[in-house]
Amino acid sequence: MAPTEDRTSVDAQSRGRADNVDPADQWVLNPATGEYELRLGPSAPQSPVPGPRRSSPHTAHHPVGPGGMGHPYGAAPGGPPRAPGREVPAPRRGTPEPPPGRRSGRSGQRKPKARKALLWAGGTMAFVVLATGTAGYVYLKHLEGNVDTTDVGDAGSGDFSKDEAFNILVLGTDKRTGSGNDGYGDAGSVGHADTTILLHVAKDRTNATALSIPRDLIVDIPDCPTKLEDGTEKVIPGLQGARFNRSLGEGGRDPGCTMRTVEKVTGIKPDHFMMADFNAVKTLTSAVDGVDVCVEHAVNDKQSKLALPAGKSKVEGEQALAFVRTRHSFGNEGDLDRIKVQQHFLASLMRKMSSGDTLTSPTKLVKLAEAATDALTVDTGIGSVSTLKDVALELKKVPPKNISFTTVPVKDNPAETVKATVVVDESKAPRLFAAIAGDVSLTEVEKKRERKEKAAVAARLQGAKAPASEVRVQVLNGGAPAGSAQETLRWLQVDEGVSKSENAGNAPETLKKTTLEYAPDQADQARRLATILGMSGSALKPGESVTNSQGLPAMTLTLGKDFTGVGSQLGDSAAGPLDVEKSTADKVECAS
Repeated sequence: MAPTEDRTSVDAQSRGRADNVDPADQWVLNPATGEYELRLGPSAPQSPVPGPRRSSPHTAHHPVGPGGMGHPYGAAPGGPPRAPGREVPAPRRGTPEPPPGRRSGRSGQRKPKARKALLWAGGTMAFVVLATGTAGYVYLKHLEGNVDTTDVGDAGSGDFSKDEAFNILVLGTDKRTGSGNDGYGDAGSVGHADTTILLHVAKDRTNATALSIPRDLIVDIPDCPTKLEDGTEKVIPGLQGARFNRSLGEGGRDPGCTMRTVEKVTGIKPDHFMMADFNAVKTLTSAVDGVDVCVEHAVNDKQSKLALPAGKSKVEGEQALAFVRTRHSFGNEGDLDRIKVQQHFLASLMRKMSSGDTLTSPTKLVKLAEAATDALTVDTGIGSVSTLKDVALELKKVPPKNISFTTVPVKDNPAETVKATVVVDESKAPRLFAAIAGDVSLTEVEKKRERKEKAAVAARLQGAKAPASEVRVQVLNGGAPAGSAQETLRWLQVDEGVSKSENAGNAPETLKKTTLEYAPDQADQARRLATILGMSGSALKPGESVTNSQGLPAMTLTLGKDFTGVGSQLGDSAAGPLDVEKSTADKVECAS
């Protein structure tokens, strides 16, 4: 174990009382690994009385890297520039003081809850690279002081799992927060859910879906148990037939209320949430030297003050915020068209953050990490920067071409004469919700999987077929109309010559689809019966045989709810593609 003095230095640095140095000037190339690492100078003199610090599961000493915090080597040619006149400091543990004006650790006051979340992946690459350097631990501790948390109780799922699919609700409000944001949002707003994206990341990390939820969607907001500042709990009454954006802010509703509302509307439970303020758009776009956007027609929006020529442009800072906030220059000047513009912007930002120019620049990475954590408010389940780093690592596994952006299918509210709000389109939305809940990709990943599965299913019908007289099968009613099993049995025996069939009564459970289960050595019998019944390959389920009344092995035919009578097509799996608009993060699209 390292000496106590060394451990004290780590603690002092994590409270933000180290020398005031620019972390971007402290990155040097490790020739042994080929990676840049953060090396910091000695800490400033410490007060004998420790100041307040934020509790964390990582306060114990964690040695990182060989020899402590670094190695005696300087910056390689082409590496990050060293400040003029500054000598390379001796390696030791520490972390940089936050720049002037930024708080250095957790104070007794909480940051405002109102945030703007347009950048669900903001700082992801920065977390990944910073976390893998030799000084990663202490710098992550510094970043942790930037993040605020909110306890949403059982609305969240608690600990983050790296082995399961996960859903993160990204929230943005219309409350004016941050310097220079007076021109945006409703001056009297308490911070409604102005922008909401439900991000689903697949279990195998091959794909992700970002589902936008319109703020003007009419929903039922459930009762919401909410923890107050003083630690007590209050149940905020729900609302019937209200706009979705009222699920946050109004009446004291916290992000947990919005999470509960999303689950009620979609059937998908968010595991965690993230919120970020208006300034995140400004600082993150500036950290990567701007984001490329495209508009089909020149824009000169007096309300948002956005002015862009037709074609491609680069936006950052205030102009980037105006781009994602404007709606009077696109489409029908409504929220649905603004959502599409925001999705294009997010895709472009993700491409920029994963580009070589960003990943090889320590200066940009540090700026990204600082900006992202300083803007974030998250639930307690992912409140530590080490956990946020784990989330970032999982997101990094998803290829941009397999990140889909889509919006809840909606239609005009039929209760309104003047159309101002929308309702869920029940003819389209349930299938989309089911696909996301079932971990089904909207991209080529799923298309390839479906083609492979369909080929395997079709193969079940290919091959030799046993004579009808050799087919042994038990028929059960698993949700079909009463008497269906007996009717099918009589038809099989009398009309089709399947004499070795019998009625086995009701199935132990109800099935939506009719199935035929059979053992491998009964495949020829299964193919014959499937032909007789008009069953598709999807209805055939390889498994085990059962014993019939004569003690012989038999197949099991279970008539499900789809059974309407003998001779009808059974088990057809061709449901067709999802009827939703979508885009992917790898494609450049122009707002119109």
